[in-house]
Amino acid sequence: MRWFESPDFDFLKAYKVVPIVSAVLVAVSIIGIITIGPQYGIDFSGGKEIILEFEQPVEVAEIRTELTEPLDGEPEVKLFGSQQEILIRTDNPGEAEVVQAAILGAMEQLYPDNSATVIKTDIVGPRFAEDLKSGALNAVIFAMIAIFIYILIRFKDWTFSTGAVAALTHDVLLVLGIFVFFSEMAPFSMQIDQTIIAAFLTIVGYSINDTVVVFDRIRENSLLYKTMDFEKMINRSINDTLSRTVITSVTTFFVVAVLFLFGGEVLKGFSFALMLGVVIGTYSSIFVGTYAVVVLRRRRQNA
Repeated sequence: MRWFESPDFDFLKAYKVVPIVSAVLVAVSIIGIITIGPQYGIDFSGGKEIILEFEQPVEVAEIRTELTEPLDGEPEVKLFGSQQEILIRTDNPGEAEVVQAAILGAMEQLYPDNSATVIKTDIVGPRFAEDLKSGALNAVIFAMIAIFIYILIRFKDWTFSTGAVAALTHDVLLVLGIFVFFSEMAPFSMQIDQTIIAAFLTIVGYSINDTVVVFDRIRENSLLYKTMDFEKMINRSINDTLSRTVITSVTTFFVVAVLFLFGGEVLKGFSFALMLGVVIGTYSSIFVGTYAVVVLRRRRQNA
């Protein structure tokens, strides 16, 4: 880490490429969110979710076909961490005990020598699921508004507030886009549920902390170097805080990676979102937030 002791990187050169890359990634994420849509967990979609553990590996396609008739419709069936663990989601309106008994009965017929055990059962009504979905969206939006007001009061400059919110929006959209595009390919659950919403809010908090550190140094340097060009002063400020930013991000990433590897199947989606958030949040703190401030300052001066 010796090259971080007194860094002197020219981040201004990256401003020619970074906005294009970020804009393309955000646009792709938005298109994916609109066209493909997030894969909602039982919290937001409603229905019944049952996780079974078998003694031996099983085939997802066979289970899906076998359960279509007893559940009056094709359920969603996927692996849940290993070849022995299966997640079954159905919107069958029957009682939970009846649906669970129907599933276990079908599994006994399909795999008479491979017994299944119910690990977990979740039930969420459609009305409650819609309330949870709107509540989660409101939580993220109100968090953004609160952060905008906080930055505006602290720095007394709307360009910093807008830059901070632009960076946070960039982070959330990219993480959500990755969850949308890779939900079917990932070997673990990437469904959007209350746990993932908690991860998004954690990402917002982590990212804004990094961004505020950079903005604080920009404000300090603007008082120390009053004759320095504003863009050069931003570049100096990023270099001044680079060591702190990188060390904090690396240590946080290692901790979350340990949670991802050893925290169990239930926490994999949550910890994966946090790992993405640490990487993308660090990137946005260095490039996106400060670039937004530069652009807004230019427009304000030219107005």
